[in-house]
Amino acid sequence: MCLLFSQRIWDLRSTQSTAAMAVEKIKKPKKRSATIFGYPLSIFFIVVNEFCERFSYYGMRAVLVLYFKYFLKWDEDFATTIYHTFVALCYLTPILGAIVADSWLGKFKTIVYLSIVYTVGQVVMAISAIQDITDTNKDGTPDNMTLHVALSMLGLFLIALGTGGIKPCVAAFGGDQFEDHQEKQRSTFFSIFYLSINAGSLISTLITPILRAQTCGIHIQQECYPLAFGVPAALMVVALIVFIVGSPMYIRNPPQGNIIVKVCKCIGFAVKNRFRHRSSQYPKRDHWMDWAEEKYDKLLIAQVKMALKVLFLYIPLPMFWALFDQQGSRWTFQATTMNGNFATSLSSHQTVNPILILILVPVMDTLIYPLIAKCFNFTPLRRITVGMFLAALAFVAAALLQIQIDKTLPDFPSSTESQVKFINMVNRDLQIQADNKTISLKGFGFDDMTSKPEKGENAIRVLNGFGSDLNVTVRDKVFNFTILIHMKLGFGSSYTLIIPSTFTFGEMNIKAVMDMKPNSVHMAWQIIQYFLMTTGEVVFSVTGLEFSYSQAPSNMKSVLQAGWLLTVAVGNIIVLIVAEAATLNDQWAEYILFASLLVLVCIIFAIMAYFYTYTDPTKIEAQFDEMEPEEKEKRKNFDMPRKGSAESHKEDRRSSDSSSDDECTKQTKI
Repeated sequence: MCLLFSQRIWDLRSTQSTAAMAVEKIKKPKKRSATIFGYPLSIFFIVVNEFCERFSYYGMRAVLVLYFKYFLKWDEDFATTIYHTFVALCYLTPILGAIVADSWLGKFKTIVYLSIVYTVGQVVMAISAIQDITDTNKDGTPDNMTLHVALSMLGLFLIALGTGGIKPCVAAFGGDQFEDHQEKQRSTFFSIFYLSINAGSLISTLITPILRAQTCGIHIQQECYPLAFGVPAALMVVALIVFIVGSPMYIRNPPQGNIIVKVCKCIGFAVKNRFRHRSSQYPKRDHWMDWAEEKYDKLLIAQVKMALKVLFLYIPLPMFWALFDQQGSRWTFQATTMNGNFATSLSSHQTVNPILILILVPVMDTLIYPLIAKCFNFTPLRRITVGMFLAALAFVAAALLQIQIDKTLPDFPSSTESQVKFINMVNRDLQIQADNKTISLKGFGFDDMTSKPEKGENAIRVLNGFGSDLNVTVRDKVFNFTILIHMKLGFGSSYTLIIPSTFTFGEMNIKAVMDMKPNSVHMAWQIIQYFLMTTGEVVFSVTGLEFSYSQAPSNMKSVLQAGWLLTVAVGNIIVLIVAEAATLNDQWAEYILFASLLVLVCIIFAIMAYFYTYTDPTKIEAQFDEMEPEEKEKRKNFDMPRKGSAESHKEDRRSSDSSSDDECTKQTKI
C-alpha cells in the first residue's frame, strides 16, 4: 500500500507533464466534454474505475500468500517464491502497457482490453479457490489439487498482465480529459485520483482478511477463499462496466509514439555506431551517447544522457524493494505464529502501513526535514540513503522478534530423529526404557506433532480410555465422545485430553496435558518493524520520486517511471534468489541476511550519491531549442562509414582530391 502511495505520486506528476505535451502535439482541437462545476463529467467514471481496480488488486493480494499455504498446501518458502514472482510480473508489464497504448491502441482501448483480461483473471482466481469443484468424496479436501494450482497460476498471470498493463494509462487518460484552460481542475483531479487509489486499497486490505475468515462450502465449512477472491473479482467487473459506460464522454487522443521506444532506439544506435567505429583511428567523443549524433538530434541525446544519469542511480535501489515487499509474505507468516485473533489482527496490521504513511508524509515535510535542514544539508540522495538504512533496521527488528517467537516454539525432531509419545493410563508411576534412556511416565510423554498450530488455532487430541464411546464438545467442535468440556485454550496451543478408564459421569476427572504452550508473543510487537519500514518508505520512495522527477528531462518522465517500476520487479526477483540460495534453517537468520545486504547496498549507494552532480534539465534543454541547419542536413544525408571517415580525417580533406578519394574508399570498405 505504501508502495502504491509513492508510485501514484510518480504517476500523477508525470501525467501532468505528459498530458500537457500531448495537447501541444495534437493540432486539431479537442471535442468539448460535458462539465459539472468546471470539471469534465468523464473523470467521474475514471475515478470510480481506479477505486474499484485498486480494491480488486490489493484485496486479492492481501490474502494471496495465505491461500498458497493453507489452501494449496505449499510450504512457506515456495509460497513466498510464487508471491514475489507474481509481484515482480505486475511491475514488469507496465512497460508493455505503455508501449501498446502510446504506439498502437491508444490509452482507451488499452485500458478496456486489458481490463477484460484483468477481470477474467480475478474470476479464475475465485473459481480456483472453490474446493467443492473437485471434492468428489466430500471430505472437504480437493481431490484434484493440480487443477486448482493450474487455475491459480492462470489467474495470477492474467491479473499481472491486466493490472500492470493499465497502470501507466489510467492517470494519463484522466489528464487527457482536461483542456488547456483547466490546469487548476486537472491538478485537483490528480489529488482526487490519488485519494480514490488509497481509499480502494485501504478498504480492501481491511475487509478481505475478514472475508477470508468466514466459513463456506457445500460439504465442509472452511475458510472462505472464494469469497475473499470473489469480492475483488466483482469490484473489477464494476470497474470495467463503469469505465465503458463513460465511453461517449471521453476525449481520446490518438497514439503519439512511445518515448521509451525512441530512447531505446537512440541508445541502441549509439552502441552499434560506437562498435562500428571502435578502431583507434576514430577520434574519441566526450560521451558514448554522442555516437548517436549522426542520426538523432543533440537535444534528444542530451535528454537521454540526463535520463541515463538518473537510471544509473537506480541500480542499487531494488534491494530496498526486496525487503519492503516481504511485508506481504514473510511478515504475514510471522504473524501466524503470534498471539492474537489472526483474522482481525491481520486485517489491522495490513492497514498500519497506509495509515502511518498518511501521518508521516506531512510530519516529515513540515517538521522533520525543516529541523534537520537547520543542522546540515539533507539532500534528496542523503534521504534515500537514510530510507534504505531504516528498512534494514526494520528487518533487524523483525529478526529480534522472530528470536523471541522461536523461544516459545517446541523443539521438533529433525528428519534424522524420532519421537515417541507414551500415555500412562495406570494409576501409578511407571518407568520405561527407550534407546538406553529411562523415561518416567506420569500421564504423558513426548509430543507427536511436527509443527505448531498457526493462525491462533488449537490442536486438540482426545484419548479415550473409557469402556464405551463418548461424545466431547470442545470450543463448539464436536468429537466422537459424550462430554462437554470447558477450558481456556489460548491461541496456538495444543492439548491432549485423557479420559481414564475410571471415568464417571458427574466427576470431571479428565486430564488435560499441554503439549504446546499458547502463543505468548503478541502481534502488536510487529508494529515496531512496520513503523521503521514505513518511515523508511516515506524517506526513500517519496524523496526518490521527487528527485527523479526534478532531474528528468521534460519528455522522459515516463522513461524514468518505467525504470522505477523495474526496480520494484527486480527487488522481488532478488527475494527469490536470496531465499532459494541462502537455505537458512532459521527465519531470523534470513532477516539478518537481508538487512546486511541492504546495509551493504546502502554504503554503495552513498558512494555513488557522493559523486553525483545535480543538474537543471530546463536550462540544458533551453540550449538546444534551435537546431543548427547543418545538423539536420547531416542526418538527412546519413552515411555512417563515410561520416565516420570524414570526422576522423579532417586534415586529410585539406589534401589533394585523389588522396581524399582513396581514403574515403578505404573507409567505406572498413
